[in-house]
Amino acid sequence: MTMNAPVYHLTGVKKFYNSRPAVDIEKLSIPQSSITGLVGPNGSGKSTLLNMLAFIDRPSEGIILFKGQKAEPYSDTVRFRVSLLAQEPYLLKRSVYENIAYGLKLRGGDSSRYSKQVNEALSLVGLSSREFSNRPWYGLSGGEAQRVALAARLVLKPEVLILDEPTASVDADSAGRIMDCALMASKEWGTTLIIASHDWKWLNEICGKVIQMFKGKIIGSGIEGILFGPWIPGKSGEYHEKALADGQIVKVPKPPSPEASAVIPQNLIVLDLHPPALKPGEHFLKGVIAQLSLEPYAQTVMISIRAGGQTFTLRIPQEKMREPVFFPGQIVYITYPLSAVTWY
Repeated sequence: MTMNAPVYHLTGVKKFYNSRPAVDIEKLSIPQSSITGLVGPNGSGKSTLLNMLAFIDRPSEGIILFKGQKAEPYSDTVRFRVSLLAQEPYLLKRSVYENIAYGLKLRGGDSSRYSKQVNEALSLVGLSSREFSNRPWYGLSGGEAQRVALAARLVLKPEVLILDEPTASVDADSAGRIMDCALMASKEWGTTLIIASHDWKWLNEICGKVIQMFKGKIIGSGIEGILFGPWIPGKSGEYHEKALADGQIVKVPKPPSPEASAVIPQNLIVLDLHPPALKPGEHFLKGVIAQLSLEPYAQTVMISIRAGGQTFTLRIPQEKMREPVFFPGQIVYITYPLSAVTWY
């Protein structure tokens, strides 16, 4: 393995299904022992990408390096070192104990320690070994099954733990346990975490980087605002959507097609408390602050703004939040240059 190489380095990675590109990533690097979030609407390619990062599927084109070396699905290079927890847990038709011990048996080693390791893994996910070890796979609730599936991965102490919507269909207690266990693996073992989730607030609290996907492509780091057509020609050469719920319009430059999707980069949106004096080529929208969320990891505050039913999300450094004072329900104005809009 190459010393200090990123745990993943992707170059020209594409995945096709029936000639349709599900993933198209020019370049992506993920550092070792990092926590990376993955967000995007359903069908954006998140699960396809995670399956390739877990080496249970291979790209149609391109190269995926694992710690500087090319790796293939199920190869010894990544076997037992990378583990994926899917949204819907898959358990063997065996007892809880046998499900968790299965990976240990495949890996080999001291079988006399299996019982202790299984019990420790169950304890980590908040399940009693006395109560659950002998329980059959069909005797578990959805949240319990997801916790057992996670325990089966934690028992191997993987170098990379990939979580695909791990809390989407479980109860609040199980969701909390899963989140805590993932963070424990990162802090105690240095496990690299890659987490796809719709819980953007949680992701932005714990992740060093959040990647947004749309139509198989990476469109930015964080929660980028995606605007959907159809786009209508305006009077001054610009284009706009149909009017928002409050009558405002979102102006954009000429799109590549009427149905193209527009993205306004967060770092080019300016937030004001008063209507701005526009420069040529700028546009502003009036909105209301819907939510403020502190991101301790990045020392920033995430502000969600609703404008006519459309949500725009900004990140502002904590030190810049003192003056002026922002609060939920406050009327604000967001300005952006039309030239900043990118198309997908």
